[in-house]
Amino acid sequence: MDSPIQLIENTDKATKQMLENVRKRKKKFDDTKRWHYLSIYATLFFAFSFFVYFYFTIAEHYSYSFLAMLSATLNDGINIYLLALTILGFGAMNLLKQQKEKKEKEYQDLRCEIVDRSKDLWKKEEEWKHRHIVFEMMKNKYDINLYHEKK
Repeated sequence: MDSPIQLIENTDKATKQMLENVRKRKKKFDDTKRWHYLSIYATLFFAFSFFVYFYFTIAEHYSYSFLAMLSATLNDGINIYLLALTILGFGAMNLLKQQKEKKEKEYQDLRCEIVDRSKDLWKKEEEWKHRHIVFEMMKNKYDINLYHEKK
């Protein structure tokens, strides 16, 4: 368990475990989001490189005939390699988008569950009065908003 969550007072172990789980899911979501954006930029870079290379090596020289362009495209190894990287990047980008959406849903569901069950998690009067300290710590340290269900 992360040390700031362990050091929380006026909270039972089950609540601390829920807070730790939401922290882990937020981290997984952020990591997947970062990889998704990296894949977007890599795909754009490879697509741009492919089109620039294609234009200067094939389109300028073989623009008189479509079949000549097709033949030159298929005979050029770098062109095929850049096209394959662009296609693979597009596939990876879509796969990472699906993973990002899945991890975001898991994170948001658990976060909303904590918000919904806050009255049950902090049952005692003393715990209820000090729960805002836990909410502030989660917001400031991990950027997890437990005040409202909306993003």
